Amino acid sequence: MLEVRNLHASVDGKDILKGLTLTVKPGEVHAIMGPNGSGKSTLSNVLAGRPGYQITAGDVLYEGKPLAEMETEERARAGIFLAFQYPVEIPGVSNMEFLKASLEAVRSAQGKEPLDAVTLLRRAREACQHVNLDQQFLKRGVNEGFSGGEKKRNEIMQMMLLEPKLALLDETDSGLDIDALQVVAKGVNALRSPERAIVLVTHYQRLLDYIVPDHVHVLADGKIIKSGGKELALELEQKGYGWLTGEEESA
Repeated sequence: MLEVRNLHASVDGKDILKGLTLTVKPGEVHAIMGPNGSGKSTLSNVLAGRPGYQITAGDVLYEGKPLAEMETEERARAGIFLAFQYPVEIPGVSNMEFLKASLEAVRSAQGKEPLDAVTLLRRAREACQHVNLDQQFLKRGVNEGFSGGEKKRNEIMQMMLLEPKLALLDETDSGLDIDALQVVAKGVNALRSPERAIVLVTHYQRLLDYIVPDHVHVLADGKIIKSGGKELALELEQKGYGWLTGEEESA
């Protein structure tokens, strides 16, 4: 589904990714871990096509097509979803209006008819219930006045409705207490399927107690320096990153 080959990328002229290679197949969950400033969030933003993130070398293929040639909106319509580390507020646009426009764009790209209002509302309410989000949030401006945990649950609710092929979750666990973490994880796990891939960016192993990954990768200085199974995350929890990055020897 996703093939990243020797990817180099910059932000504001500063090189962040420096030769990253990654293969994600349908049905897989990949966890990207690493110290601050290693390029984890940059990878998510580059894949989603966020403005200001520039691919300078390498190739990224999504379902066999060059991702760099696709505009941000095209990527979203093609099934790429990004859950932000810091979800933005969109005052004046209700959650329901946002969901309706997003879902219509995705379904149109898939050659499907838009959902009727009754079906859309029913599905939205079911998704809210799944992530313990009051249905009144559907009437409120997108993330407007939401707490940090409510914003994260709102994004998972959006993801459940849009049913993306490739979900990029950028530190979805940051700022969540244990109850909210379990709710978010439940929503993510509900979307796991043989046709869908998920890439989790996280600092902490605790999220992986609830969303068990197929592969764990350690990112440092813009490259993946080690990959393994879920046991790698436990090793990182015990040892930190210094044993991989060489910082222990130089300290």
